[in-house]
Amino acid sequence: MVAILMANLGRLIPMAISRKSLPKFSSLFIPSSSLASLSTTGDGDGDGGTGMKAEPRLLNHSSNPIRRSGNYQPPIWDFQFIHTLYNPYAGDKYMKRCNELKKEMKKNLMVMVEGSIQDQLDAKLELIDNLQRLGVSYHFKDEIMEVLRSVHNQNSSTTTGDNSLYSTALKFRLFRQHGFHISQDILNDFKDEQGNFKQSLCEDTKGLLQLYEASFLSTDSETSTLLESANIFTVSHLKNYLHNLNDTEHQENGTVELVRHALELPLHCKMLRVETRWYIKIYEKIPNVDPLLLEFAKLDFNIVQATHQQDLRNLSRWWKKSLLAEKLPFSRDRLVEAFLWIAGMMFEPQKNEYCRIMLTKVTAMATVIDDMYDVYSTLDELELFTHAVERMEIKAMNELPDYMKICYLALFNTTTEIAYEVLKEQGINAMPYLTKSWADLCKSYLREARWYYCGYKPSLEEYMDSGLITIAAPMILVHSLFLVTNPITKEVLDSLTNCSDIIRWSATIIRLNDDLGTSSDEMKRGDVPKSIQCYMNEKGGFEEDARKHINFMIKETWKLINSTAQGDNSLFSKTFIGCVQ
Repeated sequence: MVAILMANLGRLIPMAISRKSLPKFSSLFIPSSSLASLSTTGDGDGDGGTGMKAEPRLLNHSSNPIRRSGNYQPPIWDFQFIHTLYNPYAGDKYMKRCNELKKEMKKNLMVMVEGSIQDQLDAKLELIDNLQRLGVSYHFKDEIMEVLRSVHNQNSSTTTGDNSLYSTALKFRLFRQHGFHISQDILNDFKDEQGNFKQSLCEDTKGLLQLYEASFLSTDSETSTLLESANIFTVSHLKNYLHNLNDTEHQENGTVELVRHALELPLHCKMLRVETRWYIKIYEKIPNVDPLLLEFAKLDFNIVQATHQQDLRNLSRWWKKSLLAEKLPFSRDRLVEAFLWIAGMMFEPQKNEYCRIMLTKVTAMATVIDDMYDVYSTLDELELFTHAVERMEIKAMNELPDYMKICYLALFNTTTEIAYEVLKEQGINAMPYLTKSWADLCKSYLREARWYYCGYKPSLEEYMDSGLITIAAPMILVHSLFLVTNPITKEVLDSLTNCSDIIRWSATIIRLNDDLGTSSDEMKRGDVPKSIQCYMNEKGGFEEDARKHINFMIKETWKLINSTAQGDNSLFSKTFIGCVQ
Protein backbone atom coordinates (compact mmCIF):
# COMPACT_ATOMS: atom_id res chain seq x y z
CA MET A 1 0.00 0.00 0.00
CA VAL A 2 1.26 3.39 -0.94
CA ALA A 3 0.85 5.26 2.33
CA ILE A 4 2.01 2.34 4.46
CA LEU A 5 4.97 1.47 2.28
CA MET A 6 6.06 5.08 1.96
CA ALA A 7 5.89 5.46 5.72
CA ASN A 8 8.38 2.59 5.92
CA LEU A 9 10.79 4.15 3.42
CA GLY A 10 14.26 4.49 4.82
CA ARG A 11 17.88 3.74 4.25
CA LEU A 12 18.40 0.24 5.51
CA ILE A 13 21.86 -0.91 6.41
CA PRO A 14 22.65 -4.55 5.55
CA MET A 15 23.28 -7.00 8.36
CA ALA A 16 26.73 -8.28 9.19
CA ILE A 17 26.71 -11.97 10.08
CA SER A 18 29.84 -11.54 12.16
CA ARG A 19 32.36 -8.75 12.52
CA LYS A 20 35.11 -10.99 11.27
CA SER A 21 33.50 -12.90 8.41
CA LEU A 22 31.45 -10.28 6.59
CA PRO A 23 32.41 -6.73 5.62
CA LYS A 24 30.18 -3.78 6.43
CA PHE A 25 28.83 -1.54 3.71
CA SER A 26 26.18 1.10 3.19
CA SER A 27 23.17 0.23 1.08
CA LEU A 28 20.45 2.06 -0.73
CA PHE A 29 17.33 0.66 0.92
CA ILE A 30 14.99 -2.17 1.17
CA PRO A 31 13.55 -2.11 1.66
CA SER A 32 8.84 5.22 -2.78
CA SER A 33 -4.26 28.17 -17.43
CA SER A 34 -6.33 27.37 -20.38
CA LEU A 35 -10.02 26.59 -19.86
CA ALA A 36 -11.30 24.08 -22.36
CA SER A 37 -14.73 22.84 -23.28
CA LEU A 38 -16.02 20.09 -21.02
CA SER A 39 -15.81 16.94 -23.11
CA THR A 40 -18.00 13.88 -22.76
CA THR A 41 -15.01 11.56 -22.67
CA GLY A 42 -15.72 8.42 -20.71
CA ASP A 43 -19.02 9.33 -19.06
CA GLY A 44 -21.24 10.87 -21.70
CA ASP A 45 -22.92 13.54 -19.60
CA GLY A 46 -20.65 16.47 -20.32
CA ASP A 47 -20.26 17.31 -16.63
CA GLY A 48 -17.56 14.93 -15.53
CA GLY A 49 -20.10 12.61 -13.98
CA THR A 50 -20.87 15.10 -11.25
CA GLY A 51 -24.45 15.96 -12.15
CA MET A 52 -23.29 19.58 -12.20
CA LYS A 53 -24.41 21.76 -15.07
CA ALA A 54 -21.36 23.68 -16.21
CA GLU A 55 -21.21 26.15 -19.02
CA PRO A 56 -19.01 24.97 -21.90
CA ARG A 57 -15.78 26.95 -22.16
CA LEU A 58 -13.93 27.94 -25.29
CA LEU A 59 -10.73 26.14 -26.17
CA ASN A 60 -7.63 28.17 -25.45
CA HIS A 61 -5.40 28.05 -28.52
CA SER A 62 -2.68 30.17 -26.94
CA SER A 63 0.81 28.94 -27.74
CA ASN A 64 1.81 29.76 -24.17
CA PRO A 65 -0.97 28.53 -21.85
CA ILE A 66 -0.66 29.12 -18.14
CA ARG A 67 0.57 25.95 -16.42
CA ARG A 68 0.78 25.03 -12.77
CA SER A 69 3.79 23.55 -11.01
CA GLY A 70 3.89 20.95 -8.28
CA ASN A 71 7.25 22.28 -7.04
CA TYR A 72 8.48 18.73 -6.69
CA GLN A 73 11.94 18.12 -5.32
CA PRO A 74 14.55 16.17 -7.31
CA PRO A 75 15.08 12.51 -6.38
CA ILE A 76 17.16 11.71 -3.31
CA TRP A 77 18.85 8.82 -5.12
CA ASP A 78 20.32 9.81 -8.48
CA PHE A 79 21.63 7.62 -11.30
CA GLN A 80 25.26 7.90 -10.23
CA PHE A 81 24.53 6.95 -6.64
CA ILE A 82 22.54 3.88 -7.63
CA HIS A 83 25.31 2.65 -9.93
CA THR A 84 28.13 3.18 -7.43
CA LEU A 85 26.59 0.85 -4.86
CA TYR A 86 28.78 -2.11 -4.00
CA ASN A 87 27.28 -5.29 -2.64
CA PRO A 88 29.54 -8.31 -1.99
CA TYR A 89 26.61 -10.66 -1.31
CA ALA A 90 25.85 -11.18 -4.98
CA GLY A 91 28.53 -13.85 -5.29
CA ASP A 92 28.36 -17.66 -5.08
CA LYS A 93 30.33 -17.73 -1.83
CA TYR A 94 27.45 -16.46 0.29
CA MET A 95 24.79 -18.30 -1.69
CA LYS A 96 26.51 -21.61 -0.92
CA ARG A 97 26.45 -20.94 2.82
CA CYS A 98 22.85 -19.75 2.58
CA ASN A 99 21.79 -23.02 0.95
CA GLU A 100 23.55 -25.02 3.68
CA LEU A 101 21.67 -23.13 6.38
CA LYS A 102 18.42 -23.52 4.48
CA LYS A 103 18.79 -27.31 4.50
CA GLU A 104 19.36 -27.30 8.25
CA MET A 105 16.27 -25.21 8.87
CA LYS A 106 14.16 -27.53 6.71
CA LYS A 107 15.31 -30.50 8.78
CA ASN A 108 14.28 -28.70 11.98
CA LEU A 109 10.83 -27.96 10.56
CA MET A 110 10.25 -31.54 9.46
CA VAL A 111 11.22 -32.79 12.92
CA MET A 112 8.52 -30.53 14.31
CA VAL A 113 5.95 -31.92 11.88
CA GLU A 114 6.68 -35.44 13.09
CA GLY A 115 6.91 -34.58 16.80
CA SER A 116 4.11 -34.42 19.37
CA ILE A 117 1.87 -31.37 19.21
CA GLN A 118 1.29 -30.22 22.77
CA ASP A 119 4.88 -30.71 23.96
CA GLN A 120 6.26 -28.42 21.26
CA LEU A 121 3.29 -26.18 20.48
CA ASP A 122 4.89 -22.90 21.57
CA ALA A 123 8.19 -23.82 19.92
CA LYS A 124 6.47 -24.61 16.63
CA LEU A 125 4.41 -21.44 16.57
CA GLU A 126 7.32 -19.25 17.64
CA LEU A 127 9.57 -20.69 14.95
CA ILE A 128 6.98 -20.01 12.23
CA ASP A 129 6.44 -16.48 13.56
CA ASN A 130 10.18 -15.84 13.60
CA LEU A 131 10.64 -17.24 10.10
CA GLN A 132 7.99 -14.80 8.87
CA ARG A 133 9.28 -11.75 10.72
CA LEU A 134 12.88 -12.51 9.76
CA GLY A 135 11.81 -12.57 6.11
CA VAL A 136 12.83 -16.14 5.30
CA SER A 137 9.48 -17.95 5.44
CA TYR A 138 9.27 -17.91 1.63
CA HIS A 139 11.93 -20.64 1.61
CA PHE A 140 9.73 -22.95 3.69
CA LYS A 141 6.15 -22.45 2.49
CA ASP A 142 5.35 -26.14 2.21
CA GLU A 143 6.99 -27.05 5.52
CA ILE A 144 5.21 -24.22 7.37
CA MET A 145 1.87 -25.35 6.00
CA GLU A 146 2.62 -28.93 7.12
CA VAL A 147 3.40 -27.78 10.66
CA LEU A 148 0.27 -25.63 10.85
CA ARG A 149 -1.87 -28.37 9.35
CA SER A 150 -0.65 -30.85 11.95
CA VAL A 151 -1.38 -28.42 14.78
CA HIS A 152 -4.77 -27.51 13.31
CA ASN A 153 -5.82 -31.15 12.82
CA GLN A 154 -4.87 -32.25 16.35
CA ASN A 155 -6.13 -29.26 18.31
CA SER A 156 -9.69 -28.04 18.73
CA SER A 157 -10.09 -24.58 17.22
CA THR A 158 -12.73 -23.59 19.78
CA THR A 159 -11.06 -24.50 23.06
CA THR A 160 -7.68 -23.61 24.50
CA GLY A 161 -7.33 -26.22 27.25
CA ASP A 162 -4.24 -25.31 29.26
CA ASN A 163 -2.82 -23.03 26.56
CA SER A 164 -1.63 -19.59 27.59
CA LEU A 165 -2.89 -16.33 26.15
CA TYR A 166 0.42 -16.05 24.34
CA SER A 167 0.22 -19.39 22.50
CA THR A 168 -3.55 -19.13 21.88
CA ALA A 169 -3.35 -15.65 20.34
CA LEU A 170 -0.28 -16.57 18.31
CA LYS A 171 -1.99 -19.73 17.03
CA PHE A 172 -5.10 -17.71 16.16
CA ARG A 173 -3.07 -15.17 14.15
CA LEU A 174 -0.98 -17.74 12.29
CA PHE A 175 -3.99 -19.88 11.43
CA ARG A 176 -5.91 -16.91 10.03
CA GLN A 177 -2.89 -15.62 8.13
CA HIS A 178 -2.49 -18.99 6.41
CA GLY A 179 -6.16 -19.62 5.62
CA PHE A 180 -7.04 -22.14 8.35
CA HIS A 181 -10.48 -21.75 9.89
CA ILE A 182 -10.40 -20.71 13.53
CA SER A 183 -13.18 -19.00 15.45
CA GLN A 184 -12.60 -15.91 17.54
CA ASP A 185 -14.50 -17.77 20.28
CA ILE A 186 -11.19 -19.41 21.14
CA LEU A 187 -10.41 -16.21 23.05
CA ASN A 188 -13.48 -16.45 25.30
CA ASP A 189 -11.50 -18.54 27.80
CA PHE A 190 -9.64 -15.38 28.73
CA LYS A 191 -12.78 -13.46 29.73
CA ASP A 192 -14.34 -13.21 33.18
CA GLU A 193 -17.97 -13.81 34.15
CA GLN A 194 -18.91 -10.26 33.12
CA GLY A 195 -17.59 -10.82 29.59
CA ASN A 196 -14.51 -8.66 30.04
CA PHE A 197 -10.93 -9.76 29.52
CA LYS A 198 -9.47 -10.90 32.82
CA GLN A 199 -7.44 -8.30 34.69
CA SER A 200 -4.84 -10.94 35.48
CA LEU A 201 -3.81 -10.79 31.80
CA CYS A 202 -2.44 -7.29 32.33
CA GLU A 203 0.81 -8.73 33.68
CA ASP A 204 1.32 -10.96 30.64
CA THR A 205 3.00 -8.51 28.28
CA LYS A 206 3.97 -11.16 25.72
CA GLY A 207 0.43 -12.49 25.67
CA LEU A 208 -1.06 -8.99 25.35
CA LEU A 209 1.24 -8.28 22.44
CA GLN A 210 0.11 -11.40 20.59
CA LEU A 211 -3.55 -10.67 21.32
CA TYR A 212 -3.05 -7.13 20.02
CA GLU A 213 -1.62 -8.42 16.73
CA ALA A 214 -4.41 -11.01 16.44
CA SER A 215 -7.10 -8.36 16.92
CA PHE A 216 -6.46 -6.94 13.43
CA LEU A 217 -7.58 -10.14 11.68
CA SER A 218 -11.32 -9.75 12.15
CA THR A 219 -13.66 -10.39 9.23
CA ASP A 220 -16.89 -8.81 8.03
CA SER A 221 -18.88 -11.97 8.79
CA GLU A 222 -18.15 -11.80 12.52
CA THR A 223 -21.01 -10.06 14.29
CA SER A 224 -19.36 -10.30 17.70
CA THR A 225 -17.13 -7.43 18.79
CA LEU A 226 -14.73 -9.78 20.60
CA LEU A 227 -11.68 -8.85 18.51
CA GLU A 228 -12.52 -5.16 18.70
CA SER A 229 -12.75 -5.47 22.48
CA ALA A 230 -9.41 -7.29 22.44
CA ASN A 231 -7.86 -4.41 20.52
CA ILE A 232 -9.14 -1.78 22.96
CA PHE A 233 -8.07 -3.88 25.95
CA THR A 234 -4.56 -4.59 24.68
CA VAL A 235 -3.83 -1.08 23.43
CA SER A 236 -4.80 0.37 26.80
CA HIS A 237 -2.68 -2.02 28.84
CA LEU A 238 0.33 -2.00 26.51
CA LYS A 239 0.38 1.79 26.73
CA ASN A 240 0.20 1.50 30.51
CA TYR A 241 3.09 -0.95 30.40
CA LEU A 242 5.25 1.59 28.59
CA HIS A 243 4.12 4.42 30.84
CA ASN A 244 5.02 2.56 34.04
CA LEU A 245 8.47 1.37 32.98
CA ASN A 246 11.59 2.39 34.86
CA ASP A 247 14.82 3.11 33.00
CA THR A 248 16.25 -0.41 33.04
CA GLU A 249 13.23 -2.70 33.17
CA HIS A 250 12.94 -5.33 30.44
CA GLN A 251 15.55 -3.69 28.25
CA GLU A 252 17.60 -6.87 28.14
CA ASN A 253 15.13 -8.91 26.05
CA GLY A 254 13.77 -6.30 23.66
CA THR A 255 10.20 -6.42 25.03
CA VAL A 256 9.98 -2.64 25.27
CA GLU A 257 11.02 -2.18 21.66
CA LEU A 258 8.56 -4.84 20.53
CA VAL A 259 5.67 -3.10 22.31
CA ARG A 260 6.56 0.38 21.05
CA HIS A 261 7.02 -0.93 17.53
CA ALA A 262 3.70 -2.79 17.54
CA LEU A 263 1.74 0.21 18.79
CA GLU A 264 3.16 2.35 15.99
CA LEU A 265 1.79 -0.02 13.35
CA PRO A 266 0.51 -3.62 13.64
CA LEU A 267 2.22 -6.46 11.79
CA HIS A 268 -0.84 -6.76 9.56
CA CYS A 269 -0.03 -3.38 8.01
CA LYS A 270 3.77 -3.52 7.86
CA MET A 271 6.02 -3.86 4.84
CA LEU A 272 7.74 -7.21 5.33
CA ARG A 273 11.21 -6.26 4.11
CA VAL A 274 11.41 -3.18 6.32
CA GLU A 275 10.05 -5.23 9.23
CA THR A 276 12.72 -7.85 8.56
CA ARG A 277 15.53 -5.32 8.81
CA TRP A 278 14.16 -4.10 12.13
CA TYR A 279 13.33 -7.50 13.60
CA ILE A 280 16.77 -9.02 12.98
CA LYS A 281 18.21 -6.59 15.52
CA ILE A 282 15.47 -7.47 18.01
CA TYR A 283 15.84 -11.21 17.47
CA GLU A 284 19.49 -10.98 18.51
CA LYS A 285 18.30 -9.90 21.99
CA ILE A 286 15.84 -12.77 22.47
CA PRO A 287 16.93 -15.32 25.10
CA ASN A 288 17.92 -18.70 23.64
CA VAL A 289 18.17 -17.25 20.14
CA ASP A 290 18.74 -19.84 17.39
CA PRO A 291 22.21 -18.93 16.03
CA LEU A 292 21.69 -20.80 12.76
CA LEU A 293 18.41 -19.01 12.08
CA LEU A 294 19.97 -15.65 12.92
CA GLU A 295 22.88 -16.25 10.58
CA PHE A 296 20.53 -17.47 7.86
CA ALA A 297 18.25 -14.43 8.23
CA LYS A 298 21.13 -11.95 7.99
CA LEU A 299 22.66 -13.69 5.03
CA ASP A 300 19.37 -14.05 3.17
CA PHE A 301 18.51 -10.40 3.81
CA ASN A 302 21.73 -9.24 2.20
CA ILE A 303 21.48 -11.64 -0.73
CA VAL A 304 17.92 -10.50 -1.46
CA GLN A 305 19.04 -6.90 -1.14
CA ALA A 306 21.81 -7.51 -3.66
CA THR A 307 19.21 -8.80 -6.12
CA HIS A 308 16.99 -5.77 -5.54
CA GLN A 309 19.89 -3.40 -6.04
CA GLN A 310 20.70 -5.07 -9.36
CA ASP A 311 17.04 -4.72 -10.35
CA LEU A 312 17.25 -1.06 -9.50
CA ARG A 313 20.41 -0.56 -11.54
CA ASN A 314 18.68 -2.11 -14.54
CA LEU A 315 15.64 0.07 -14.00
CA SER A 316 17.68 3.24 -13.62
CA ARG A 317 19.34 2.59 -16.98
CA TRP A 318 15.90 2.17 -18.55
CA TRP A 319 14.63 5.33 -16.86
CA LYS A 320 17.59 7.40 -18.00
CA LYS A 321 17.34 6.05 -21.53
CA SER A 322 13.60 6.79 -21.66
CA LEU A 323 14.29 10.54 -21.13
CA LEU A 324 10.93 10.86 -19.33
CA ALA A 325 12.42 12.82 -16.43
CA GLU A 326 14.45 15.02 -18.79
CA LYS A 327 11.69 15.72 -21.31
CA LEU A 328 8.96 16.14 -18.69
CA PRO A 329 10.69 18.14 -15.93
CA PHE A 330 7.37 19.20 -14.37
CA SER A 331 6.77 15.62 -13.17
CA ARG A 332 8.11 13.73 -10.18
CA ASP A 333 11.20 11.61 -10.72
CA ARG A 334 10.33 8.82 -8.29
CA LEU A 335 11.75 5.63 -9.74
CA VAL A 336 13.25 4.42 -6.45
CA GLU A 337 10.03 5.02 -4.52
CA ALA A 338 8.11 3.14 -7.22
CA PHE A 339 10.51 0.24 -6.91
CA LEU A 340 10.13 0.24 -3.13
CA TRP A 341 6.36 -0.15 -3.43
CA ILE A 342 6.68 -3.03 -5.87
CA ALA A 343 9.48 -4.76 -3.95
CA GLY A 344 7.20 -4.55 -0.93
CA MET A 345 4.56 -6.47 -2.87
CA MET A 346 6.90 -9.11 -4.28
CA PHE A 347 10.39 -9.30 -2.83
CA GLU A 348 11.37 -12.91 -3.55
CA PRO A 349 14.60 -12.57 -5.54
CA GLN A 350 14.68 -14.65 -8.72
CA LYS A 351 11.02 -15.71 -8.76
CA ASN A 352 9.60 -12.20 -9.12
CA GLU A 353 12.43 -10.38 -10.90
CA TYR A 354 10.58 -9.74 -14.18
CA CYS A 355 7.40 -8.76 -12.31
CA ARG A 356 9.30 -6.24 -10.19
CA ILE A 357 10.97 -4.69 -13.23
CA MET A 358 7.79 -4.31 -15.29
CA LEU A 359 5.55 -3.18 -12.45
CA THR A 360 8.10 -0.56 -11.41
CA LYS A 361 8.07 0.78 -14.96
CA VAL A 362 4.27 0.91 -14.89
CA THR A 363 4.24 2.66 -11.50
CA ALA A 364 6.88 5.23 -12.48
CA MET A 365 4.94 6.11 -15.64
CA ALA A 366 1.70 6.39 -13.68
CA THR A 367 3.40 9.00 -11.50
CA VAL A 368 4.40 11.04 -14.55
CA ILE A 369 0.92 10.79 -16.07
CA ASP A 370 -0.66 11.74 -12.74
CA ASP A 371 1.40 14.94 -12.74
CA MET A 372 0.29 15.76 -16.28
CA TYR A 373 -3.34 15.61 -15.19
CA ASP A 374 -2.81 17.18 -11.77
CA VAL A 375 -0.55 20.14 -12.35
CA TYR A 376 0.68 20.73 -15.90
CA SER A 377 -1.53 19.89 -18.85
CA THR A 378 -4.51 21.91 -20.05
CA LEU A 379 -7.93 20.35 -20.18
CA ASP A 380 -8.02 20.12 -23.96
CA GLU A 381 -4.62 18.37 -23.96
CA LEU A 382 -5.88 15.92 -21.34
CA GLU A 383 -8.92 15.13 -23.48
CA LEU A 384 -6.59 14.19 -26.34
CA PHE A 385 -4.35 12.06 -24.13
CA THR A 386 -7.31 10.22 -22.60
CA HIS A 387 -8.72 9.41 -26.05
CA ALA A 388 -5.29 8.16 -27.15
CA VAL A 389 -4.96 5.85 -24.13
CA GLU A 390 -8.44 4.43 -24.75
CA ARG A 391 -7.35 3.54 -28.27
CA MET A 392 -3.83 2.33 -27.31
CA GLU A 393 -2.65 2.54 -30.91
CA ILE A 394 0.68 3.85 -32.06
CA LYS A 395 -0.91 6.21 -34.59
CA ALA A 396 -2.89 7.89 -31.81
CA MET A 397 0.38 9.53 -30.77
CA ASN A 398 0.21 11.82 -33.82
CA GLU A 399 -2.77 13.67 -32.32
CA LEU A 400 -0.92 14.60 -29.12
CA PRO A 401 1.12 17.69 -28.22
CA ASP A 402 4.83 17.11 -28.64
CA TYR A 403 5.62 16.85 -24.92
CA MET A 404 3.00 14.11 -24.45
CA LYS A 405 4.28 11.91 -27.27
CA ILE A 406 7.30 10.52 -25.44
CA CYS A 407 5.17 9.60 -22.42
CA TYR A 408 2.51 7.96 -24.59
CA LEU A 409 5.07 5.96 -26.54
CA ALA A 410 6.75 4.73 -23.33
CA LEU A 411 3.32 3.69 -22.04
CA PHE A 412 2.44 1.94 -25.29
CA ASN A 413 5.74 0.05 -25.44
CA THR A 414 5.59 -1.13 -21.83
CA THR A 415 1.97 -2.24 -22.12
CA THR A 416 2.57 -4.19 -25.33
CA GLU A 417 5.70 -5.77 -23.87
CA ILE A 418 3.73 -7.14 -20.90
CA ALA A 419 0.91 -8.29 -23.18
CA TYR A 420 3.45 -10.06 -25.40
CA GLU A 421 4.98 -11.87 -22.42
CA VAL A 422 1.55 -13.02 -21.18
CA LEU A 423 0.57 -14.19 -24.67
CA LYS A 424 3.84 -16.07 -25.03
CA GLU A 425 3.57 -17.78 -21.64
CA GLN A 426 -0.18 -18.43 -21.37
CA GLY A 427 -1.73 -17.86 -24.78
CA ILE A 428 -3.99 -15.11 -23.37
CA ASN A 429 -4.46 -11.72 -25.02
CA ALA A 430 -4.04 -9.41 -22.04
CA MET A 431 -3.98 -6.23 -24.14
CA PRO A 432 -7.70 -5.36 -23.80
CA TYR A 433 -7.53 -5.73 -20.00
CA LEU A 434 -4.30 -3.76 -19.62
CA THR A 435 -5.62 -1.03 -21.92
CA LYS A 436 -8.87 -0.81 -19.98
CA SER A 437 -7.00 -0.43 -16.69
CA TRP A 438 -5.03 2.52 -18.11
CA ALA A 439 -8.11 4.03 -19.77
CA ASP A 440 -10.09 3.81 -16.52
CA LEU A 441 -7.22 5.54 -14.72
CA CYS A 442 -6.93 8.36 -17.25
CA LYS A 443 -10.70 8.89 -17.43
CA SER A 444 -10.80 9.25 -13.66
CA TYR A 445 -7.82 11.60 -13.78
CA LEU A 446 -9.73 13.64 -16.36
CA ARG A 447 -12.85 13.70 -14.23
CA GLU A 448 -10.88 15.17 -11.32
CA ALA A 449 -9.23 17.67 -13.64
CA ARG A 450 -12.69 18.88 -14.63
CA TRP A 451 -13.60 19.23 -10.97
CA TYR A 452 -10.52 21.38 -10.50
CA TYR A 453 -11.21 23.65 -13.47
CA CYS A 454 -14.84 24.10 -12.43
CA GLY A 455 -14.18 24.46 -8.71
CA TYR A 456 -16.55 21.58 -8.03
CA LYS A 457 -16.70 20.00 -4.56
CA PRO A 458 -17.67 16.33 -4.90
CA SER A 459 -19.56 14.32 -2.31
CA LEU A 460 -17.61 11.66 -0.44
CA GLU A 461 -19.27 8.97 -2.56
CA GLU A 462 -18.39 10.76 -5.81
CA TYR A 463 -14.85 11.31 -4.63
CA MET A 464 -14.34 7.66 -3.63
CA ASP A 465 -15.74 6.39 -6.94
CA SER A 466 -13.01 8.35 -8.68
CA GLY A 467 -10.33 8.35 -5.99
CA LEU A 468 -9.95 4.61 -5.63
CA ILE A 469 -9.09 4.55 -9.35
CA THR A 470 -6.79 7.62 -9.37
CA ILE A 471 -4.65 6.13 -6.60
CA ALA A 472 -3.53 3.84 -9.47
CA ALA A 473 -3.80 0.64 -7.40
CA PRO A 474 -6.43 -1.02 -9.66
CA MET A 475 -4.31 -0.43 -12.74
CA ILE A 476 -1.16 -1.76 -11.06
CA LEU A 477 -2.97 -4.75 -9.57
CA VAL A 478 -4.46 -5.71 -12.95
CA HIS A 479 -0.95 -5.71 -14.41
CA SER A 480 0.36 -7.72 -11.44
CA LEU A 481 -2.48 -10.23 -11.84
CA PHE A 482 -1.30 -11.12 -15.33
CA LEU A 483 2.33 -11.27 -14.24
CA VAL A 484 2.00 -13.44 -11.10
CA THR A 485 -0.99 -15.68 -11.96
CA ASN A 486 -0.53 -18.83 -14.00
CA PRO A 487 -2.89 -20.21 -15.14
CA ILE A 488 -5.37 -17.35 -15.48
CA THR A 489 -8.91 -18.71 -15.54
CA LYS A 490 -11.87 -17.44 -17.53
CA GLU A 491 -13.59 -16.54 -14.25
CA VAL A 492 -10.68 -14.30 -13.28
CA LEU A 493 -10.75 -12.58 -16.68
CA ASP A 494 -14.51 -12.07 -16.40
CA SER A 495 -14.01 -10.42 -13.00
CA LEU A 496 -11.86 -7.75 -14.65
CA THR A 497 -14.77 -6.48 -16.74
CA ASN A 498 -15.65 -4.41 -13.71
CA CYS A 499 -13.25 -3.63 -10.90
CA SER A 500 -13.36 -6.81 -8.79
CA ASP A 501 -14.20 -6.47 -5.12
CA ILE A 502 -10.81 -7.39 -3.74
CA ILE A 503 -9.06 -4.88 -6.01
CA ARG A 504 -11.61 -2.22 -5.07
CA TRP A 505 -11.13 -2.91 -1.36
CA SER A 506 -7.36 -2.72 -1.62
CA ALA A 507 -7.57 0.52 -3.60
CA THR A 508 -9.96 1.98 -1.01
CA ILE A 509 -7.49 1.36 1.81
CA ILE A 510 -4.61 2.80 -0.20
CA ARG A 511 -6.61 5.88 -1.21
CA LEU A 512 -7.82 6.61 2.31
CA ASN A 513 -4.38 6.09 3.87
CA ASP A 514 -2.87 8.32 1.21
CA ASP A 515 -5.42 11.04 1.98
CA LEU A 516 -4.69 10.85 5.69
CA GLY A 517 -1.02 11.43 4.98
CA THR A 518 -0.99 13.89 2.08
CA SER A 519 -4.32 15.71 1.77
CA SER A 520 -3.12 18.81 3.63
CA ASP A 521 -0.19 19.35 1.27
CA GLU A 522 -2.33 18.68 -1.80
CA MET A 523 -4.99 21.16 -0.68
CA LYS A 524 -2.31 23.82 -0.23
CA ARG A 525 -1.34 23.18 -3.85
CA GLY A 526 -4.93 23.79 -4.93
CA ASP A 527 -5.97 20.22 -5.73
CA VAL A 528 -9.56 19.02 -5.62
CA PRO A 529 -10.93 18.12 -2.16
CA LYS A 530 -9.85 14.74 -0.77
CA SER A 531 -11.88 12.32 1.34
CA ILE A 532 -11.29 14.27 4.55
CA GLN A 533 -12.51 17.56 3.03
CA CYS A 534 -15.44 15.84 1.28
CA TYR A 535 -16.62 14.38 4.59
CA MET A 536 -16.26 17.76 6.30
CA ASN A 537 -18.23 19.47 3.50
CA GLU A 538 -21.04 16.93 3.83
CA LYS A 539 -21.23 16.71 7.62
CA GLY A 540 -20.06 20.18 8.58
CA GLY A 541 -17.74 18.69 11.20
CA PHE A 542 -14.15 19.22 12.22
CA GLU A 543 -11.10 17.63 10.61
CA GLU A 544 -10.58 15.41 13.65
CA ASP A 545 -14.07 13.94 13.19
CA ALA A 546 -13.38 13.38 9.48
CA ARG A 547 -10.13 11.58 10.21
CA LYS A 548 -11.88 9.30 12.71
CA HIS A 549 -14.46 8.43 10.06
CA ILE A 550 -11.77 7.73 7.45
CA ASN A 551 -9.96 5.45 9.89
CA PHE A 552 -13.24 3.64 10.56
CA MET A 553 -13.71 3.13 6.80
CA ILE A 554 -10.19 1.69 6.57
CA LYS A 555 -10.84 -0.72 9.44
CA GLU A 556 -14.10 -1.95 7.94
CA THR A 557 -12.53 -2.43 4.51
CA TRP A 558 -9.72 -4.47 6.05
CA LYS A 559 -12.36 -6.87 7.37
CA LEU A 560 -13.54 -7.50 3.82
CA ILE A 561 -10.02 -8.23 2.60
CA ASN A 562 -9.36 -10.48 5.60
CA SER A 563 -12.46 -12.52 4.77
CA THR A 564 -11.21 -13.16 1.23
CA ALA A 565 -7.63 -13.87 2.33
CA GLN A 566 -8.76 -16.35 4.96
CA GLY A 567 -11.21 -18.14 2.66
CA ASP A 568 -10.47 -21.02 0.33
CA ASN A 569 -12.96 -20.26 -2.45
CA SER A 570 -11.44 -17.12 -3.97
CA LEU A 571 -11.11 -16.78 -7.73
CA PHE A 572 -7.63 -15.43 -7.22
CA SER A 573 -4.36 -17.15 -6.38
CA LYS A 574 -2.74 -16.82 -2.96
CA THR A 575 0.15 -15.03 -4.65
CA PHE A 576 -2.12 -12.35 -6.07
CA ILE A 577 -4.04 -11.99 -2.81
CA GLY A 578 -0.66 -11.42 -1.16
CA CYS A 579 -0.06 -8.55 -3.57
CA VAL A 580 -3.47 -7.10 -2.75
CA GLN A 581 -2.79 -7.22 0.98
